[in-house]
Parts: sequence; C-alpha cells; structure tokens
Amino acid sequence: MVGGDAEVLARAQNLLSAYALRVTHMGPTGAGQATKAVNQVLVAGIAQAVCEGLAFGEALGLDPESLVPTLAAGAAGNWFLDKRGATMMAGNYTPGFKSALLLKDLHIVQAMADALGRRYSVVEQSLADYAKLVEAGFGEEDTSALIRLKRGG
Repeated sequence: MVGGDAEVLARAQNLLSAYALRVTHMGPTGAGQATKAVNQVLVAGIAQAVCEGLAFGEALGLDPESLVPTLAAGAAGNWFLDKRGATMMAGNYTPGFKSALLLKDLHIVQAMADALGRRYSVVEQSLADYAKLVEAGFGEEDTSALIRLKRGG
C-alpha cells in the first residue's frame, strides 16, 4: 500500500519487493496510509464479528472443535477465523498483530474519519473494546484476545 510519485516507487520497487509480498501503488502521497486505514477498519470489523460469533457459539454450548472448521468451510470463512479461530478458543493469544497496535491504528482511522466529518460504528466499537483490552493489560496479546470481552470477561 504505497502512495506517492509512481516514478519514485518504480526506483524503490526492488528494495520493497525484497520484504513485501505485494507492493501496490495506490495513488498520490497519503493514499498508502489511507489504504492501510481502510484495511484496519476491515480487520477490526472481522475480529468483532468472529469473536462475537464464537463467544455466542460457546454460550450456546457448541463444541469449538467442530464449530470453527464448520464455520470456516462456509460463507463465514475468512483469514481471521482460519488462522485465529482455534487458538482463541483454546485461550492462546500469541500475537500475530498486537491489540495495542490495532488500537493505535484505529485512533489514526478515527482522526481521518473526523476530518471527513464521518462516524463509523465498527471503528467506534473497536476503539472502545481494544481500549478496554489494553487497559486490562492485554495490549501485547493478539487482536483475537477481543474474545475475552465477547465472552463477558
């Protein structure tokens, strides 16, 4: 997700490709950060849905060892459920992306939305939830630690 002059990006392409799977020019300066902001809204929303859904499944008494792969194989399937579903159900929140970092990114998103005069419910709910996690000492855990709140704890 790169913004800026396309000619400058072309000169840096080999360097960026050495550590990035994909490098996409998104437009002028700032477009890369804007794309990252959109990405983080989606990440937060998917985490909200998956964590809430799995906590609901637990509350209903469904077997997590059957629930996660069954959901992952259908329309609810997504990267987060596939990579974090079983680990979060087992209480393992080893970070892939830390909750405190997502909270930081969501504050950037909120500032960008405020500048547009817009409010987004996923952003607002995620800011509140991840702030609670960080305040409770879980900021260094993976974003999937959100299930702690969705379980009511």
